[in-house]
Amino acid sequence: MRTLAIGVGALVAGTLSYPATAAPKVGGLMGDHAVVQRNQPIVVTGEAIPGEAVSVVLGGRSAQAKAARDGSFRVTLPALPAGGPYDLLVMAPSGTTELHDVLVGDVFLCSGQSNMEMTVDRAQDGFGQTMGSADDQLRLVTIAKQTSVKPLDRFGTQPAWAAAGPKTTGGFSASCFYMVQELRKTAKVPIGAIHSSWGGSQIAAWMGETAQRASGRGAQADLLDLYARDPAAANRSAGLAWESWWREKTGDKPGQEPWQPQAVLDWKPVPRITFYENWGVPALETYLGMLWYQKTVTLTAEQARQLATISIGAIDDADRTWINGKPVGGRGGWDARSYPVAPGTLQAGSNVITINVENAYSTGGMPGPAEAMKLTFADGSSVPISDGWRYALAKRVSGTTPRVPWDEITGAGTIYNAMIKPLGQTGMAGVAWYQGESDTAYPGYAGRLKAMMAEWRAQVGVAQLPFAIVSLPGFGKPAVTPGESGTAQVREDMRQVAETDGHTALAVAIDLGDPLDIHPGEKHEVGRRLARAMGAMAYGAPASASGPRVTQAARDTSGGATVTFDGVTGALHARSAAQAIGFELCGAEAGSCRYVTARVSGNRVMLAGDGKPATRLRYAWADFPVVNLVDDAGLPAGPFEMPLR
Repeated sequence: MRTLAIGVGALVAGTLSYPATAAPKVGGLMGDHAVVQRNQPIVVTGEAIPGEAVSVVLGGRSAQAKAARDGSFRVTLPALPAGGPYDLLVMAPSGTTELHDVLVGDVFLCSGQSNMEMTVDRAQDGFGQTMGSADDQLRLVTIAKQTSVKPLDRFGTQPAWAAAGPKTTGGFSASCFYMVQELRKTAKVPIGAIHSSWGGSQIAAWMGETAQRASGRGAQADLLDLYARDPAAANRSAGLAWESWWREKTGDKPGQEPWQPQAVLDWKPVPRITFYENWGVPALETYLGMLWYQKTVTLTAEQARQLATISIGAIDDADRTWINGKPVGGRGGWDARSYPVAPGTLQAGSNVITINVENAYSTGGMPGPAEAMKLTFADGSSVPISDGWRYALAKRVSGTTPRVPWDEITGAGTIYNAMIKPLGQTGMAGVAWYQGESDTAYPGYAGRLKAMMAEWRAQVGVAQLPFAIVSLPGFGKPAVTPGESGTAQVREDMRQVAETDGHTALAVAIDLGDPLDIHPGEKHEVGRRLARAMGAMAYGAPASASGPRVTQAARDTSGGATVTFDGVTGALHARSAAQAIGFELCGAEAGSCRYVTARVSGNRVMLAGDGKPATRLRYAWADFPVVNLVDDAGLPAGPFEMPLR
C-alpha cells in the first residue's frame, strides 16, 4: 500500500496542503494482495477528512461518496467478474491511497475454535504440503485475536494478505487451506481465504447482539452492555447469579456456602503455586472439576480504607473470587486475573480470600506466577498473597459454572465484535465453520447456530450465503455400550440445521477422530470434505455435498426398521464387517437404547428387531462411536437420531 499526499491547494491554487497522513485510510480487509468477491458489489470503507469527497477506482470501475462528520466513508463499486491483478485507488483532495495486486475472485471465510485454528505445519502431512503450496492465485489472510465488549468498525491490527507458498502456508489454518486449495482445482478463479478462529471458543462468543437476542440470550447481551458502562456493577450482578446457581445445584443455605469466611471444608495446604496436577497428590493427577482455594491476609486500618485491586495470576479454566464473602470478580480463560475491590469489602485485621476454580480440560488450578499474586492499594503499596493457601475439593454439580458475557472465549459476542464485525460487508462466496467442542455441555446449539448464521448473512448482505459445517469427529473413550452424549447432540443439532436451512451442508468427520486427542491431525481430508460441501453449494458441483445422508426410518413388520439414505455414491458398505455397527433402537424413555444388528443393501440399512419397544433410532451416538458405514466414495454416513415412522 502506498499513500500519496496531494495538496488541495495544488489542485486549486497551490496555497494549501495536507500532510501525507491525511490521505484516506482503507479499512476492512482491503489491502495489498487482497482478493475481493466477484459478481457482488464491492464495498470499500475507511476514514478520510470529514466532509471531503472520496473516489474509488478498481478494474476500470469507479464510484464516489462523501466522508461523514466522523470521517468515515463507504463507497460501493459495481460488481466485477473474476480477474486482475489490479491497483485499487482511493482518492480524495487530501491525498491518494494505492493498493496493489488486488484480485477479483471468490472469497471464503473460515471460522471456529481450535480445530479450525490448527495450522498446516501442525497437521499430519504439513511439511510436504507446505513446501508444495505455492499458488499466486490463492491468497490467505488471518485475523489477529482480539475481543471487545462493543462492536468495532476496524480491526485492532490491520490484516495482511499474502499469496500461498512455503513461507506463508505453514502458519495458516489447515482445514481452511486444504478446502480452498481443493476448490481452486475446479473453480479456475482467484480465491481468497479469510481465517478468523479462536481455540476453546464457544459459539456464543461469535454471535453479535442480534444473534444473542434471537437465540434467547437477551439477558447476557444486557449484562454485557452493563459491563461496558459499569464493570463493577456487572461483576456484582454476575457474582450474585453465580451464588444463586451454586445454591440451586447444591442445596447449600445462604450463609453456609463455601465462599463464606468461616466455611468448614476438608481443607489441605496448597503445596505450591502451580497446576494442581503437579502437586504430587494422586487424587488430583487427572482431576477435572472444581477446587476451592482459601487464604487469610491481615491488613491495617489504613490499607483496608483504600481502593484496592486483587491480582491472582492465571487461572485454568474459570474462577469466581470473593473477599470476606463478597464477590469481587470471576471469568473464564487462561490469562491473569485482576479485579477491583469495592470500598467496604476489606477490613482491618483478618481478610479471607476464597476462590473457586473450575477445570474442564487438561491442566487446572492457579499456576501463578507467585510474584504476580498480590493486593495492590491506591497509594501504590501492595501485600503479597502467594503463600498460605489451602484447598478443598468442591461438591460435584451437573453442568458447568455460569460464565460472564465479557469472557474472551465464552462471552456474549466478545469475539464477534472484534473479529467478525470489522469485516463489514466484505463480499463472500461461503463460510466454513468448525466449532462445537466447547458447546457440548450446553443444550440448544441448533438455535445458537441458526441465529449466528442469520446474523453473518445479514452483515455481508447475502441472504443465501452457503455454510459448510464440520460435523465433529470422535474424541474420548470408544463407546462399548449405548449412552448419552453432549457431543452427539451437537452433531445432531448441526444435522438438523443443515436439513432445514437450504444453504448449509455438513462435512462429516466422524471417522477422522482420535480417542486420545481432541485435535486430530488429519485435516487434509477435513478440507477435502469441506470443499465437497462448499463446491455443491457455491458452484453447483454434481457430487453430493455431504455423502450418505439419512432421509427416512420406517418400521417393519418384524419390529425392526429400514433406514434410507440419500446422497450415496454407488452403494453403502460395511467396512471390514458383515454388518454395519453403531445402530441403536430406543424406546421413548431415557436409557432404553440398545445396539442392534444392521444389514446393508444398496442405499438402505435394515435393522433387526429385538422384541423390545422401539420409537426412535440412533446411529453413531457417542463421544467416540465406532462405526463402519461408508459409500463407494469412501464417505461415511453421519450420526443422527430419528423417530420411527
